[in-house]
Amino acid sequence: MARYQTSFSSPTPIEVAFDYLSRFSTTAEWDPGVVEARDLTPDPVGVGSAFEVISSFLGRRVPLRYEIVAYDAPHRVVLQAENSSVRSTDTITCEPGADGSTVVSSDAILEPRGPARLTAPVLSLLFRRIGDRAARGLRASVDHLAGADLGDTGRLS
Repeated sequence: MARYQTSFSSPTPIEVAFDYLSRFSTTAEWDPGVVEARDLTPDPVGVGSAFEVISSFLGRRVPLRYEIVAYDAPHRVVLQAENSSVRSTDTITCEPGADGSTVVSSDAILEPRGPARLTAPVLSLLFRRIGDRAARGLRASVDHLAGADLGDTGRLS
C-alpha cells in the first residue's frame, strides 16, 4: 500500500474549495500527473457522481473511473477507483480555520492488486514523488480560487 497525506491552509472560502475539489475532474488542473479528466455523470455532484481520470505513469496512460462513495458538503468527500492492478481511495476534507481560512487535507491511498502487489515498495517511493508535485498544484489551485471568478463551470479560467 502507498499513502500520501497533505494539509494546508488557504484563504479560499470553505464552500468554494470543497465544490472545486469534490468535482474530481478538476484534477487535470492541479495534478501534473493527470493528462485528462472529465465528468461522467450530470450535476449535482454527490454520492454516485463519477469522473474519468487518465494519469501518465511510467510513460503509460492509466485510466481510472472514480466514484464518490461518501459526501458531506462542504467538509468531506471520499472517492474510489479500481482496475485490475490498483485500487485508489482519495479523501478530501475542508475545515474552517481559526482565522477565517480553510484547512484542506488530502489523504490518497493506492493499493496494488494482483501481480502488481509485488511492486508495492517501489510504488510507495514513486507515490511520494508524484504526491509532492500534486500537492503543490493542489495548493496553488485552491489558493487561486480565493480571487477567481469560476462562473458556471466550477473550473479555473
